[in-house]
Order: sequence, then C-alpha cells, then structure tokens
Amino acid sequence: MSALVPESRGRPGSLAWLVVLGIVLAALNLRTGVTSVGPVLDEIARTLGMSSVGTGLLTTLPVLAFAGVGAVTPGLSRRLGEHRLLLLALVTLGVGLLVRVLVDSAAVFLVSSAVALSGGAVGNVLIPTLIKRHFPARTGIMTTVYTTALAVGTMLAAAATVPIENVSGDWHVALGVWAALAAVAAIPWLALLRSEPERDTGGRDEGIRGLLGSPLAWTIAIYFGTQSMIAYIMFGWLATMLGDLGYDSAQAGLIVGIFTALNIPVSMFVPSVAGRFRDQRPVVVGLVAFYVIGFAGLWAGPASLALVWVAFVAVGMGSFPLALMMLGLRTRTPETTAALSAFGQSAGYLIAGAGPLLVGVLHDATGGWALPFTLIFVVIAAQLVTGLYAGRDRYLEDERRAGR
Repeated sequence: MSALVPESRGRPGSLAWLVVLGIVLAALNLRTGVTSVGPVLDEIARTLGMSSVGTGLLTTLPVLAFAGVGAVTPGLSRRLGEHRLLLLALVTLGVGLLVRVLVDSAAVFLVSSAVALSGGAVGNVLIPTLIKRHFPARTGIMTTVYTTALAVGTMLAAAATVPIENVSGDWHVALGVWAALAAVAAIPWLALLRSEPERDTGGRDEGIRGLLGSPLAWTIAIYFGTQSMIAYIMFGWLATMLGDLGYDSAQAGLIVGIFTALNIPVSMFVPSVAGRFRDQRPVVVGLVAFYVIGFAGLWAGPASLALVWVAFVAVGMGSFPLALMMLGLRTRTPETTAALSAFGQSAGYLIAGAGPLLVGVLHDATGGWALPFTLIFVVIAAQLVTGLYAGRDRYLEDERRAGR
C-alpha cells in the first residue's frame, strides 16, 4: 500500500479513506454541543427563564458527561461494535442538539444537552480506539487529523453561532444547525456498518477497573487532567485576566479569538512531531517550557505583550493532542486502548473540572491573581512529572505482565 494511502488492517484503500472521512466528520462534532452555547447563553437563559443554578449546571454538564459516559464506553463497544456505537453516538448527539431547540423549556434544554454531550463523550473515547485499530502504524498522522478536526469544530461552533443568529434572528436556528452537521457525520458510519471489525471478545476484559492499580494509566490520566484543567481555566478566565491587565472587552475578545484559533495549527504540528519518536519526553518538556514562559508573562510580564504570552500558552496546549496520542502509543491492542482512553479521559475530566472553580474561589478571596497563578504553576509541575513518566517508550500490557 502506498505511503499516501492510510493503513486499515488490510482493508481496501477506499474503505480506509472512508474511515478517515468518518473520523474527521465525527471529530468536527464532538465539541459543537459545548462551544455553541456560550456565545448565546445569556439569551438562552432569558428566553427559557433558566435560573443561575440551571446555567451553572449547563456549564458543568460537559465534564459530567465526558467523565461518566466515557467510563462505560468500552463495555458498550464490546457489546455493539465500534462502528455501530459511533454511529449511535452521532445520532444521539444530533437528536439531543435538535430537541433542545424545538421545545422552549429550561428542563428540556438541560436534559437534551446532556443527551447530546453523552454522544460526544462516547466519541471522545472511541476515536482513539478506532485509530489504534485501523491505523496502528500511523498513530501520529491520524491523531494529527483527529485533533485538527476537533479544534476546527470547536472554533467553528464558537465563532459561527452568533453570526448565524444575526442572519436568522433566532438563537434556536443558530444552535439547531449543528444537528445537521451531526447528521452529515453519521453518513460514513452508516456505510461502514458492514465492515465492523472483529473484536477480541474471548480474551481478557480490558475494563477500566483493571487499570486502577496501574501507575502508567494513572500518570496518563493525571497528565490528561492537568492539560484539560489549564484549558478550562484559560477558556473560562482569560478574558477576565486580560481585563485586569487593562484591555477592553473588544481587545480581550480578539485575543481570546486568536488564542482559540492557534489551537488548529498547534493540533496539526504537535502530534506529527511527537509521532516521529518512540519517547515523547522531550516534547513534554518543550510544551511545559512554553506554558511557563506564557503564564509567567501574563502574571508578571509587560501587559502590552499579552498577545505574545497568550501565544506561548497556546503552543503549550499542544499537550492536549499529545495526551490523546499517548492513549494509542502506550498500548499494543485496540482493546487496551479503549480501556485506557476511557480511564484516562474519565479521570482526567473529573480532575480538570475543578480548575475554573478553584481559580474563581482564589481570585474572589484575594482580589488578585497571585494565588490563581500559583495554582496554575502547581498544575504545570504535576503535568511535567506525569508527562515524564508517561512519555517513556513503554506499554501498558508490559506493565501488567511485570506484575507492577
């Protein structure tokens, strides 16, 4: 098979490209249910009469869904098959996105949002597994494809929702359009139902409970959690940080937009570089160095260079695609990848969810940013330590056989 044609366990090239298309379209959808809401949240709350408790729950739902539903995904995959389950996840995502704009009820909006996010949570766990199964020798390239599509979908939903609302005059339309994108993403997986891969159903149960005693699994989970925590802190608090540095709302909004857009080239670059090496520790150290420079600049550097500091942090956030890449690089089989993906992401998102809340508490208690930035540097230190352990050339299965 040509180097330009993706490997897919001996499948014909056309089917391999169909899997690539399916992964790209699925990845575009995994965050639309989250990032499309923020720009119109005030209007949603006003129109539906949603209380502050309701809006708080709405912003917490992604973490709950990604952690809870992600944990049960390997079991569902063993029963239904990976292709069937991802198709079901995309249908669930689309139905949830559609229902929440058809009924003007705060309760229905919350429940249907949870349904949509559950579909996204399944996709979070399944796609690294599918990459490992279909493209075991091209983990770096396919992780680049996956994380780039994920970043594009994230930015697209955040940037396009308000313009769509302005054209249509209705936030229902602006949110409902993302259900159509989910329907499009389901088409390749409908075609792939007949090519459901064979699964090792008679071997060892690779459930996440079997990983509770694994140091490697825990370090990957903590690495994933620390990078997600920093991302949540930045998306939740960057505009406020910039405001305290003297930037007006328009200037802060522009910098936040640039910061979000930078995730696309970073998502393209980091996996393609890290995938060339068997040991990812130099990449871990490099990304941490970017974080340290960026956050030190935001804390104590010239405020006029805020965009420069934010750019450094954006490069440091290449730790997200690196963490996803480790799910496949540190395992030998798709079944173990599925278990590690579920464990690492579920535990990681639970860790990450506390970040924005802690920053808010520390900022409110002190009226300044010294303690929040101290917390951030503690998180970065934890990311460095766990990344150095997880980045070594090793496999989860070998750790188990060694009895550690």
